[in-house]
Amino acid sequence: MAADAHDAELVARCRDGDQAAWAELVVRYSRYVHAIVGKGFRLHGADAEDAFQEVFLRIYDRLGSLRNPDALRPWIAQLTRRVCLDRIAAVGHEQPAELEPVLFERTLEELDEAFTVRQELAALTEECREVLDRFFCRDESYRTIGEALGIPSGTIASRISRCLGKLRERFEGRIESA
Repeated sequence: MAADAHDAELVARCRDGDQAAWAELVVRYSRYVHAIVGKGFRLHGADAEDAFQEVFLRIYDRLGSLRNPDALRPWIAQLTRRVCLDRIAAVGHEQPAELEPVLFERTLEELDEAFTVRQELAALTEECREVLDRFFCRDESYRTIGEALGIPSGTIASRISRCLGKLRERFEGRIESA
């Protein structure tokens, strides 16, 4: 997978002391960690901020011990899980009912899927990202999209279809390379 290869390269650069690589790692995984902390463990406010900072501190301290750099994302998910459980225990909160193992794993799978979709969308052209975002995320009509982008509204459906095809190809490439 291209993302895994990129992760392995990113880990290698971080291990070599490349501060730009570390900044890239933080930017790349900050939303993922925030999602696990907030959606997976329902931590909010100061607890969420503290957990987030602790996760990246542990990543920084322990990156050298990561045995498989291609498994960066699952490793970060496990570190985040441990930090959140430690945080819940430390502040004396009861573990939320939503943290039953099966439900947590499903939440983590959904977050992984959303993260993967976001990565693949980012690899598309700006034109595709814009039209897909406006149609699927902002729920804009063909007319509204056409006016905003200076494109005839009749062209929007074919553009959405073409861009979804490109996105599908990217996912099929991920599956084949896996």
